[in-house]
Amino acid sequence: MPTLDDILEEIGEFGRFQKQTFFVLCLLSAAFTPIYVGVVFFGFTPEHRCFSPGVAELSRRCGWSLAEQLNHTVPEWGGHGAAFGSRCRRYDVDWNATGLSCTDPLGSLAGNRSSVPLSPCQDGWLYDYPGTSLVTEFNLVCEDSWKLDLFQSCVNAGFFIGSMVIGYMADRFGRKLCLLITVLVNSVSGVLMAFAPSYTWAVVFRLVQGLVSKGGWLTGYVLTAEFVGLSFRRTVGVIYQLAFTVGLLIFTAVAYVLQHWRWLQLAVTLPNFFFLLYYWCLSESPRWLITQKQNDKAMEVIKRIAKGNKKKLPLSFQHLKSEDDDGEKLKPSFLDLVRTPQIRKHTCILMYSWFTSSVLYQGLIMHMGIASGNIYLDFLYSALVEFPAAFILLLTVDRIGRRYPWAVANVLTGGACLVTALVPDTLYWLKMTAACLGRMGITMCYEMVCLVNPELYPTFLRNLGVLACSSMCDLGGIVTPFIVYRFAELWHELPLVVFAVIAFIGGGLVLLLPETKGKALPETLEDAENMQKRRKENTIYLQVLTSKATPK
Repeated sequence: MPTLDDILEEIGEFGRFQKQTFFVLCLLSAAFTPIYVGVVFFGFTPEHRCFSPGVAELSRRCGWSLAEQLNHTVPEWGGHGAAFGSRCRRYDVDWNATGLSCTDPLGSLAGNRSSVPLSPCQDGWLYDYPGTSLVTEFNLVCEDSWKLDLFQSCVNAGFFIGSMVIGYMADRFGRKLCLLITVLVNSVSGVLMAFAPSYTWAVVFRLVQGLVSKGGWLTGYVLTAEFVGLSFRRTVGVIYQLAFTVGLLIFTAVAYVLQHWRWLQLAVTLPNFFFLLYYWCLSESPRWLITQKQNDKAMEVIKRIAKGNKKKLPLSFQHLKSEDDDGEKLKPSFLDLVRTPQIRKHTCILMYSWFTSSVLYQGLIMHMGIASGNIYLDFLYSALVEFPAAFILLLTVDRIGRRYPWAVANVLTGGACLVTALVPDTLYWLKMTAACLGRMGITMCYEMVCLVNPELYPTFLRNLGVLACSSMCDLGGIVTPFIVYRFAELWHELPLVVFAVIAFIGGGLVLLLPETKGKALPETLEDAENMQKRRKENTIYLQVLTSKATPK
């Protein structure tokens, strides 16, 4: 009896039906952007200073410009230590007092500015920003700045937990049902977040979004791969991730128009309700139906695919064969990921690669949010470079291979981070160019680890291997906000130096993996264990042939 791949070769591996399905799922991929990197705009931290009662009245009476007002009334303004002192401390004086001098108000009180005591911001802050963000509304600055880190870390914690739970649900109850549930929960919690009365409730609703959103995105990724034939899986996988990049561009434009975080949250959430139409637009995965021994329902979907592609299903293909029908079904365990030497090495390197890809990708975006440039233009430029990153991969992975482009992408990312950190702000064009190259490099690394991970594990262990290794991506996302925001308080460019070191190490480690270009997927533990040996044997064999062909 034929397998599903045999049938797809007859009725179309990527025909009209698959293209329509792929398009509607790409919309889901684009809509995931505001949750994954939305903290850049939702949690934007503008320039701020303590609010001091009486300063505005004194400034009007004295006719000060804004620069003069800041110089006279804000501690350490423009001097050493201004990053903290000017934002989180104020002079402990009564600015409503009579007799204050307009030329040197602090001198008229204490004779010396340095002798005036300082106190925390007891009456709130003033923000140099026309809109609102979580930071400005809930005052997530100074002693409470760690709450912004917690906000994003909770999202990634939701990713970590939700991916495993929803992955099990998708395998147990079906891709389509799981996708619809995640869309509904994500949409409702997103609307509730827009009306969150406090920071705590905002974190709770964002955590709920994290629990379902990435799992839904991964389910869409699986559906995309399961509807097309073997020869199109790599292409649709890269383009599905490219749809996420399109979402970055749309999100940037919407954030520029709506600079109040609650309106922005509503604007990016409400379209998600249209994804509930997937109930009528999408079919269940025929591959999943076959694994569940529901061959009659799978055949109905196959006939729908054939009709959509305007193909006729041959009579000899009226009965399906499950790929798991023959032989004993092996049950994978986590111990299999570290039981043998080569697979243990692969697991460790892949886990590190997933972890660092997440840290660098999200970290570079978050660091852009605390940089001094135009956040909207910087975000736009860095998002645009993800398009050439995808095209470079499409052109190289089947010609050059996986390892060398992957290693070069890591080195490119690390070098770009160092240049961005060490080049002075006066050379803004050079810093921005380096930042964009770094973003392109880490995008290539992210897409490469998605491609290589399943190629290094045997069939019975492949899903578990991808799940276990990619879970490190979410752990990386949990620690990234603390690396970016806390290290930046010590030195603004310190996170970039840390990123560079991480990337250089990753570039060296991926060279220790076997090359998988042109190789069949391993079926057994022995196949996966001998991948490196086969590569060495092939190299020796080619050398022997070359030496024999060389005339003496």
